[in-house]
Amino acid sequence: MALALLIGVSVLTVLVAVHWYLWRRLVKDVSRKGGPWRRTGTVLVWLLPATTVATMIVGRSGAPFAVERVLAWPGYLWLALLLYLTLALLLGELVRPLLLRALPRRPAPVEAPALQGAERSPARGTGGEAPDGAPEAPGAAAPEAARTDRPRDASRRLFVARSVAIGAATLAAGTVTAGAVGVLNGPTTRRVTVTLPRLPRRAHGYRIAVVSDVHLGPILGRAHTRRIVEAINATQPDLVAIVGDLVDGTVADLGPAAEPLTQLRSRHGSFFVTGNHEYFGDARSWIDHLRDLGIHPLENQRRELPGFDLAGVNDVEGERVGEGPDFRAALGDRDPARASVLLAHQPVQIHDAVEWDVGLQLSGHTHGGQLWPGPYLAELANPTVAGLERYGDTQLYVTRGAGTWGPPVRVGAESDITVVTLSSPDA
Repeated sequence: MALALLIGVSVLTVLVAVHWYLWRRLVKDVSRKGGPWRRTGTVLVWLLPATTVATMIVGRSGAPFAVERVLAWPGYLWLALLLYLTLALLLGELVRPLLLRALPRRPAPVEAPALQGAERSPARGTGGEAPDGAPEAPGAAAPEAARTDRPRDASRRLFVARSVAIGAATLAAGTVTAGAVGVLNGPTTRRVTVTLPRLPRRAHGYRIAVVSDVHLGPILGRAHTRRIVEAINATQPDLVAIVGDLVDGTVADLGPAAEPLTQLRSRHGSFFVTGNHEYFGDARSWIDHLRDLGIHPLENQRRELPGFDLAGVNDVEGERVGEGPDFRAALGDRDPARASVLLAHQPVQIHDAVEWDVGLQLSGHTHGGQLWPGPYLAELANPTVAGLERYGDTQLYVTRGAGTWGPPVRVGAESDITVVTLSSPDA
């Protein structure tokens, strides 16, 4: 409890500091006190994160789903914009001194000596004094020149501050917009061929359409599901594998969004294993509902298909409710002479798959990092972030997922479905 509180306070402190930094660079440094942009910018810098907090609270408070949908767009988009505004402004800190040096400093105008003398002589008395009787201070013109320079320096600094702010805002907004458009256009289709040990020649060329991390919720709904179904059906797969994190919400709210899954078409059907997000809600209700939609959940179970065994294990998050992964139940009594494919949401489950001599594990969970530099962070918690890798005699393929969690934005990690074609070593 104490550790969770410490982490919460630390995160809050960092967020407050980042928002203060944004206010300083995007509002204070580029506007005059009391001006319209100073007032408007100050309100926005603190109102936008408030919508993010409100979105997270509403999503867990049982408030109407319609309210969550209204708040989700600005609330989650702000998280992505916050990331790239901060990164762009930090880059701007490197550019700022270069711009200041590049801009010419105009010297203050200097009066001609003769004119200066002519102007001073009428002002002096016979004793060489100023009209008020005080002696003229030596070098009196120097402070005047300094006062003339200061407005010019302030003008240069304001120009640089505004240039950096506009550049950073343009770069961040363009990045987020492009990332959101990519998500809303639907996932791309990737193809990979995997040589599967013990796969007979008759199963050579078997195609599995792998999709993960759809994350149906307040932002991605029925239209997104329809795009995914159309993309999968266009590949004409032999089997569809949905490897977790299909939903972020209840059947009551998201049942209509999942309904297009009934249109999935493949020779041997569609199979599903749970992800961690299913257990954040009511996983049991979703498993039952997916059966009604014609999807076959594999809850620590195995199916014998022509040429290989297809097994599926629950996500590790299921351990909280006594429904964790059970590799023995899924793989314990299978014929070791047959080829095997395992559906497991998280890549970290590869270590158990190796122990059970699985030929190929199909996973998701990582989103490929979703938002750069996310891939580097995802590497800290996952053996593979995306793509195909080998662990001993077991191969692991990780899809980047077809949806998003939080911001409906992807940068440097394009969403995808993957057609995995199984190749026989004897072909």
